[in-house]
Amino acid sequence: MLDIQIDEQEARDLYLEKVEEKVKQIEADLVFWDTAELKRRTCMSWGTIQDQFFFDERFPKFKVGQKWYFPAQEAKDFLIQWIHEKGR
Repeated sequence: MLDIQIDEQEARDLYLEKVEEKVKQIEADLVFWDTAELKRRTCMSWGTIQDQFFFDERFPKFKVGQKWYFPAQEAKDFLIQWIHEKGR
């Protein structure tokens, strides 16, 4: 027979730590991406991104100084639509 004892406070602390990590991850996703993040999310090189969809008028992009930024949710929505169109 097994007798398992769980430290409830330790379990609660671990649970809250993991929830906080996920919330931070979600919050980071909801703001914007830079070009490095866009390349990572699409698994494409910068040249491929430019050839495939960067200049599409529907693709949301903003240049701030010398850097491009992309609203995360809008970019995700566009990319899902774009890939469905390419798959036809």
